Amino acid sequence: MNSIQLMMEEHKYILRMLTVVRKACYKVMQGDPIRYEDFEQMIDFIRGYADAHHHGKEEKLLFNEMVEHLGQLGNKLITHGMLVEHDFGRLYIQELNAALDLVKSGDDESRLDVIANAISYTHLLKRHIEKEDQVVYTFAERQLPAEIMEKINQKSIEYEIAAEDKGTPVHYKLMLEKLEQIYL
Repeated sequence: MNSIQLMMEEHKYILRMLTVVRKACYKVMQGDPIRYEDFEQMIDFIRGYADAHHHGKEEKLLFNEMVEHLGQLGNKLITHGMLVEHDFGRLYIQELNAALDLVKSGDDESRLDVIANAISYTHLLKRHIEKEDQVVYTFAERQLPAEIMEKINQKSIEYEIAAEDKGTPVHYKLMLEKLEQIYL
C-alpha cells in the first residue's frame, strides 16, 4: 500500500463533501430552513473521516516522520503550515457547530455564522488539499529515505485495517453518497 496515494484518494472524498457543504449553505443563503440532521452528518463526516481518520493518519504517520527526518524545512512546513491549517479547520467546525446551536435556539442572525464558518472551512480545506497533493506529499516522497517511506506505508496498512475493522471508511462513504443525493 502506498500511503501517499491512499491519502490522495481520501482527499477526493473530502472534496466531494466540501461540495455538499457548499450546496447546503447555498440553500441556507436562499432562505431555506437549515436541515440540522444533514449538517450534523456533514460535521460528523468532517470530524470522523476528514479529521480523525485522514488528518490523524497524516499527523501520526507522515508528518511526524517529515518533522523528524527533513530538518528545519520539514519542520517549518509541517509545524507552521499543515498542522496550523488542521487546527484552523477544527476551529471553523467548532464555530459552525456553535452557530447551528444558536440558530436552533432562535437566533436567526446566526445563520450568517453557519454559512461563514462552513464556507471558510471549505475554502481552507480546498487550498490545504491542493498544497498537500502538489507540494507536501511530493516533497515527502522525494526527500524521505526509502526505509522511512516503507515504514509509513506499513503503518498505514495497520491503520487502515483497524479503521476497516471498525467500519469507518465504509460508514463515511455511505454517508457522503446519501448527502450527495440530497444536495447535488
